[in-house]
Amino acid sequence: MTPESHSQTPDRPAGDSTRPGPPPGCPAHGLGPGGLARLHESDDLKSLYEQLREKHGPVAPVLVHDDLPLWIVLGHAESQQLVRSPAQFTKDSRIWSPLRDGLVKPDHPLMPHIAWQPMCAHTEGENHHRWRGAIDTAVAATDFRSLRRYVNRSVQRVVNRFCEVGEAELVSQYAEHLPMAVMCHVLGMPDEYDDRMVQAARDMIRGTETAIASNAYVMEALNRLTVRRRKEPQDDFTGHLVSHPAGLSDEEVSQHLRVVLIAAYEATANLLANVLRQVLIDPRFRSQLNGGQMTVPQAVEQLLWDEPPFSTIFAYYAKQDTELGGQRIRKGDGLLFAPAPANVDPRVRPDPTADMQGNRSHLAFGGGTHECPGQDIGRVIAEVGVDALLMRLPDVELSCDEEELTFTESIASRHLVSLPVHFTPRPQQEITQAPSHEVDTKPPAAYDWQIGAVPRQTPAPAPEPAAVGASVGGADAGVGGVPDAGPVPAAVPVPPPAQPEPPKGAWQRFLRWWRGY
Repeated sequence: MTPESHSQTPDRPAGDSTRPGPPPGCPAHGLGPGGLARLHESDDLKSLYEQLREKHGPVAPVLVHDDLPLWIVLGHAESQQLVRSPAQFTKDSRIWSPLRDGLVKPDHPLMPHIAWQPMCAHTEGENHHRWRGAIDTAVAATDFRSLRRYVNRSVQRVVNRFCEVGEAELVSQYAEHLPMAVMCHVLGMPDEYDDRMVQAARDMIRGTETAIASNAYVMEALNRLTVRRRKEPQDDFTGHLVSHPAGLSDEEVSQHLRVVLIAAYEATANLLANVLRQVLIDPRFRSQLNGGQMTVPQAVEQLLWDEPPFSTIFAYYAKQDTELGGQRIRKGDGLLFAPAPANVDPRVRPDPTADMQGNRSHLAFGGGTHECPGQDIGRVIAEVGVDALLMRLPDVELSCDEEELTFTESIASRHLVSLPVHFTPRPQQEITQAPSHEVDTKPPAAYDWQIGAVPRQTPAPAPEPAAVGASVGGADAGVGGVPDAGPVPAAVPVPPPAQPEPPKGAWQRFLRWWRGY
């Protein structure tokens, strides 16, 4: 980003805070030096992105806290070029010009995102290959059928907490708990999942006053896990990191576990909440699920287009003078990778409300060498989490008007604050039972895969032949319905046995196997 394009305006010298800024609602509100938009001051980033696209094209200059200059990449093709050009752009923030020039304060609000750390997310070349190779190996060892089974059982545990009440708040009671329960299991520390771990993750992500203490709490758990896996190797994510030929130190293992845990938790909690919100507010969306015109995986992909878990990702940096989207990019410039506006680039998506039919070319999980390694784990949690919840609570409905739902928004992400719902109170279920809306605890009837499908009825067994003079099941019947006394009756013709239900088709058998039951 050229320094001259961001020189201070002559009528307001740098550091002059005596002149009042424009009031809210004024067209100049949210503008900084050079008339550039301040992303962190916008209360409607979606609209701002479209204004920037109209004014500057697919790559636009913006400002963040302390009026530090960045480029935001709004175009879909330009975003792909950014993440797939390691010779031109890097994730190593140490080359960022404002940082090298001492313009970034140690307490800058974005420092947790910007500060370089010795991890694969911030490196290139040999170090990146070493660290990323260990993570990819650990992810590749995931047994996804077992994972689906565990997600189903975690749904049972979480839903059992509120199913008998008849009402719930699905963000704090469900969407923020299920991903943590599953990720603790994936990493190899299922016993660490509890309300305290969920709260700690929230604190770390939202930067509350207790964020430092919460980070220490999480790191203590991960350090204990790392030490335990050194002594007791197991076939879980941490076990594969510890035993990888790259020879990661305990510090490297625990730091990468923190990144995996928190990133996966944040992304999946957002995704799960967004899909459930769409199901509850859009009758057409829900009817497509119920009628089988849309599968849950397709619904998840649709929301990855419409509401990516991360709006922007900090950040890439230019390794040399170059050009992107018609803009001149200088060596040391910073660029925001922005899935939210790129996913609605009119050049690839003229109608932003169009059904994407399972299209996976969205940018929700990044791309290139830094593409999210655990995206398929996140998809499984979201897909099974939605499917199983609607199996347990098929009549769940929103308890407020859609307009009353609120979001908290930052440059990095957009969070649904709450999702209050009501439903018919239902009893708890065994965690090993496939999620079902059946009232009793007997094995549920077989279901077609589509949500809300009517269970196939199994023919009732033929009645046992009863002795003449005895009332079947009556109080005077003995064991097996045989009378305690009386003459031996003449033989009664036995009706032919009922024909067994035809075996499930290959598709139904596959789906039941795939879901882990």
